[in-house]
Amino acid sequence: MSNIDYFNFENKDLDFPVYDKNPHIPKRGWVVLLIAMFAGFMMQGLTGNEMIDAILFCFIVLIPLLYYLKWDYRALFQKPKAKEVGLAVALFIGYIIYSLIVGSALDYFSLTGTSTIEGVTLTFASIPPLLFSLMGEELIKLIPFLFFLRLFFKFSNNRKLSIVAAMTLVMVFFAMLHLMDLRSLLSVLLIQGLGSIFEFYGYIKTKNVFISYTTHLLTDVFIFTLVIMGVA
Repeated sequence: MSNIDYFNFENKDLDFPVYDKNPHIPKRGWVVLLIAMFAGFMMQGLTGNEMIDAILFCFIVLIPLLYYLKWDYRALFQKPKAKEVGLAVALFIGYIIYSLIVGSALDYFSLTGTSTIEGVTLTFASIPPLLFSLMGEELIKLIPFLFFLRLFFKFSNNRKLSIVAAMTLVMVFFAMLHLMDLRSLLSVLLIQGLGSIFEFYGYIKTKNVFISYTTHLLTDVFIFTLVIMGVA
């Protein structure tokens, strides 16, 4: 890859795994990963214990992914640098501002729909499981992102176009996971879907899942805390 294949904001010392056969994942491997993705997601609420459900969700997805990456955890995770942690915090703040603006606009036009946490009882005990469940959520965005990146790159040989196309499809997919009813469609597409561009930016820039995960974790802990305290 030459520098022209990278976006200007990317860390060009690292690249995404898999899409350029680095390493190659066979077709059966993708089937296993997609099944693991949905199996892990279905674990939520299965045992009745939030922490156990969150741990199962995370590791059911993570272990097969690491297996097909030949246990090279550095393909997913690196020790975050101080400036990368600062980036994750800045992206969290950016998302909060974005969601407030978009949420206010949707409220103004009565297009908000049903909240994804409406009717859910949250306590401070609901926060520790987020450490695992949100890693699971980042991985179920990462797997289809890498899959579509591999697919588009295979036929186009255009890295930038493949990244944008894969990211767009995954943002729509992630939005649909939060869809409660048709009235919520526009809301989830804009807030959970397009809003995940902040997390994608962190990952695409650094190739480090810890960065997108940190942004996501800060966001949900912040929102959960506001709900628990009766502020939101």
